[in-house]
Formats: sequence, structure tokens, C-alpha cells
Amino acid sequence: MAALVLFGGGGDLAMRMLLPSLYFLDHEGRLPEGLKIIGAARSEETADEYIEKVRAACESKARADDVWDEATWSRMKARLDYLAVDATSAESLKPLKDKVGDGDVTSFLAVSPSLYARIVTAMRAAGLAEANDRVVLEKPVGRDLDSFREIDDAVSDAFSESQVFRIDHYLGKETVQNLIALRFGNTVFEPLWNAQNIDHVEITIGETVGVGDRWPYYDEYGALRDMLQNHMLQLLCLVAMEPPSDLEPESVRNEKVKVLRSLRPITHEEAERVTVRGQYVGGVVDGETVKGYDEERGQPSDTETFVAIRADIDNWRWAGVPFFMRTGKRLPEKRTEIVIAFKPLPHSIFDGREGEPQANRMIIELQPEEDISLTVMNKKAGLDAQMQLQPIKMSLSWGFRDKHETPPRRRIAYERLLLDALNGDSTLFVRRDEAEQAWKWVDEVSQAWSDGNVKPQDYVAGTWGPDSADMLMARTGRDWNTIDVRD
Repeated sequence: MAALVLFGGGGDLAMRMLLPSLYFLDHEGRLPEGLKIIGAARSEETADEYIEKVRAACESKARADDVWDEATWSRMKARLDYLAVDATSAESLKPLKDKVGDGDVTSFLAVSPSLYARIVTAMRAAGLAEANDRVVLEKPVGRDLDSFREIDDAVSDAFSESQVFRIDHYLGKETVQNLIALRFGNTVFEPLWNAQNIDHVEITIGETVGVGDRWPYYDEYGALRDMLQNHMLQLLCLVAMEPPSDLEPESVRNEKVKVLRSLRPITHEEAERVTVRGQYVGGVVDGETVKGYDEERGQPSDTETFVAIRADIDNWRWAGVPFFMRTGKRLPEKRTEIVIAFKPLPHSIFDGREGEPQANRMIIELQPEEDISLTVMNKKAGLDAQMQLQPIKMSLSWGFRDKHETPPRRRIAYERLLLDALNGDSTLFVRRDEAEQAWKWVDEVSQAWSDGNVKPQDYVAGTWGPDSADMLMARTGRDWNTIDVRD
């Protein structure tokens, strides 16, 4: 009988995301029959007390989506158990091994990555790292290439690479997966997906929240390591990779690694030209006055809460096409999107009276909504003697079409990833060499900042970062997409 062990099973990630995801999977009948779900944490509480907490967490999420029912909960409850453990101690883990029995075990480490090495070492000694067992690691693994390798070496001593699932929850989003279908399932787009037809690519991850009480963690990582190293580079890889030979995990991950290896290194001589570091000061977000990062922290800091970078991919497909990435805290909108900006017409037959043709643009929105839209030029309806052009947006979304149809439930990204981990499908997970290449490039950026003494520039909370972020694109004759894609 298989078992899923949630280390840190009483923590925020488990209660807010993982356990509700498992409830939804159980509701749809997707969990393996007989699967045990065991919470493991330091807290001294009974299994019944733990199960009541799980019920509250799952019921809150499920009622919001109108999918709570007692039958599903009864099945889920029968799977659940809890054990208080010190996960870094093999002796403490032995009762957990007895509880899971001889079946295959998938262990999800929803704990601080600083504990990974000690935990996997203890797991191996306790018999929780057998040949058919798996381990799921939450990001960030390490804070640079050296610390990543140190942690991952310990993981590799306990598990083979095929047993390790390094998770990035962005890859579980429906629209991210749809990007693969859009590119490689249509003859319309893939022939245009190259430097001959695409002018530039933008990737934005904007957050309205500040760092707040998380500043001890954030002060160590900053926006570069917290967001760009994993989420943003993963999105870049999916946009830029070559067509894999098939959808087998290794085929897809091989192509992503090739993209990362093709990223042009950023040196300190050009750091100020192609990168921007920012840190928010007090301002207004969503009509509320908020503090600056230094005020939240209680003392000055050189940690960036905003980063914008121009990345160049030195290969045949993308030579000369800039990839612009930006992410930050305390921005005007919570927005995650990829913009594919196609090149303008080589020659316009319209003289201006009809309206100026605009370049085609595809916007892949991941949050707050999940949607894909394509902007094309169209004749404005009417009997005017003069043709009038107008841009229209065509939805390419996976979502519903009929306004009378009930919209599909927006899945938690972890639903897909948990199911894949339980089934041993590593396609949407990060391979070791892939993580190493991402850290290598990010370390080069960090070193360039240090060598060039590049300090964070202030930006007012509620704005799109420092003015230099606009200049990053303006000096190439381009602008960021700051128009709400739902307008």
C-alpha cells in the first residue's frame, strides 16, 4: 500500500495548499486506492487533533469552490494519520517507517530547505529511501550554486535522480501546461516562434504585497534568488525551448537545459545597462498607505525587492531577440504574464487615415486569471468609405466559451504536481543539471552586481519599479506591457 508523507504536515504550505489539493484529487477519484496520507511534524498532538485541523483547512477551500461533501471527506479522513517526529533523527523516524509499512513512499519536504540534507540522511537510515520511494523538494534549494550542490549531494546520497522531484508550483498552472500544447500542437504558431517573427518577449511577475514579517528570509535571498532563479527562468525555458522529440520527461527537460546553457552571461561592465535592482519605499497600494522595506526591516538594507533583466539567448532560434523579465513586491497589480510581441509589418499599405496597424501580440496570463489572448488587426464594422482598422483580442483560453456554462474550477497548481509525483511523472519537475545551470547564471548576475557596486534604487510602493526599469526597454525602443489584459 502506497503512502504520502508530508514532512511539515502542520505548516502553512501543507494546510493552505497541499492538503486541500489532496482533497480535490480525492473528490475527483484521482488518488491511488488505499493511499495513506501521513502528516509528520514536531508538534505534539494526537492524530484526531491533526485530522480536525486538516478538515478545517480542506472545508474552507472546498466550500469556496462549492465542492465540499461529506462522502469525499470520509474517504480523505480514512487515509489520514499523524506522527510527531524529529525528521532529522533516524531514530525518531523509525516509528514512521513502521506506520507506512512496506509500500512505496512519496515524501514531501514542506520544511525549510536548510533541513533537507539532515532529513534525507535520516530518511535513508530509517528505511524511507528505498529503491521505489520518492522525495519531493520545495524551492528554493540553496541560495547559490555552491549551497545547492551541498544540499543536493546529500539528497543524491539517499535517492537516485529519478526518485527526486524538485517542485516549482508555477509549472503546475494550467496555462503554463497549455503553452506547450499551443506551441507544439499547432502549425499556426510554431513556424512563427523564432527571431524572424518575434520582436521580443516579456515575463512579468508582479505582487502587491510587501515582505512584512518574512524579511529575515527575504533579506538573505532577495527578488533575484527568490523569484527569478526558479519561476521566471522556468517560464523563459518553456517559451524558448526547441520542440522535444516527444513528451517524455527527459526529452522535455533536455530542451530546457539547452536554453539555460545558451543564456548570455552578464558581466559587471554591462550590469547597469541590462539589469535593474530596486527596493520599495513607502507609498500607496490598493488605496492603503504602506511602509517601505527598510521600515519593515527596522534598519537599512541593500536587498532588492524588485529586479528587471534583459536576457539574451545565444542560439539560432533566438539570436537578437531580447527577453525582458521583471518581478517585484509592492507593485500596482498582482499579475503574472508572458507577452510574445511579434514584429511589425515590414511594409504597411495603409496611409494612416485608416488607422495605424499594430504589431500582433500574444499575452499568456497566469494570474490573477488564467487566459491566453492574441491581438490581431481587423476592419472596424461599418459602411464608411474609408476602411478603419482596429485591434481585436481573440481568446485562446482553455476556459469555457458559453456564458451560460459554469466556469471550470481553478485548480491549485499543486494538484497536478502532487498527482504527477505520486505517479512518478517528472516532466514538470526540475532536474539537477537544470537547477545548476539556473543557479550558475543567477550567481553571475549577483557577482556582476557586486563587482559593479550596483545598489538597489528606490521606487515608490504602488508603482512599476524604478524609472530605470522603463529605461531598460526604452533604450531599445520598446515599452513594458502595463495595460490590464482584461480591458
